[in-house]
Amino acid sequence: MCDNCGCNIPHASQLRLSNGTIRAIKPLNAAEPRTLAVMQNLLQENNDRAALNRQQFDAHGTRVFNLMSSPGSGKTSLLEVTIEKLTARGVNVAVIEGDLETENDALRLRRKGIPVVQITTGMACHLDAQMVNTAWQTLCSEPVDILFIENVGNLVCPASFDLGQHHNVVLLSVPEGDDKPEKYPVMFRQAEAVLVTKVDLLPYFAEFSLERVREEVALLSPGSAVLPLSTKAPQNWAQWLAWLGERCVS
Repeated sequence: MCDNCGCNIPHASQLRLSNGTIRAIKPLNAAEPRTLAVMQNLLQENNDRAALNRQQFDAHGTRVFNLMSSPGSGKTSLLEVTIEKLTARGVNVAVIEGDLETENDALRLRRKGIPVVQITTGMACHLDAQMVNTAWQTLCSEPVDILFIENVGNLVCPASFDLGQHHNVVLLSVPEGDDKPEKYPVMFRQAEAVLVTKVDLLPYFAEFSLERVREEVALLSPGSAVLPLSTKAPQNWAQWLAWLGERCVS
């Protein structure tokens, strides 16, 4: 799955032993000297395209939010409620939807009466800047105040690929456990906001600690907001909507 982004290259892997010893794991292809150069070129090309995307978004007056998480954390459900609340305020919203296959999530969001472009990546475990640019060309003929990019469900690869977005939002659902920031620090370092979703399930997951999540996020990304949310109680979404609004003010 991950040959296109290089995440199958374990160049920084470590083995943590029960006695606390950390031992590096040597990659199988460690003798191949071109691997690093190829990955650097791939990321630089993507970053160049992302910078152009950002210029286009700015010229269009569009603020772009990249939503990242593991599969099933509730990105699409989050967007359904968020879209309803924003469009009720007269905000023009559009979505670029990323999945390996199907248009299931895009169909759900189109029912909200907004433009949605589906990207099916096939074997790619993340969106990249060129995919986003191609999708954007079908949206930019209309006013778009806020563009949400729903990235492929994955807590690893999407963190490494700039899409031209202005802000990164990471979702963490209660059933996933409160240790995900520790386990996937690269992703959570990118986050400007961490949305703790499905908090209506907290009574059934007594081991989940919001305080632990806040502490770990504060260490990884100081200043990032940690916002508990539940689509079962959308009336408590004032903080999330206020956070969005603050970042859409020129």
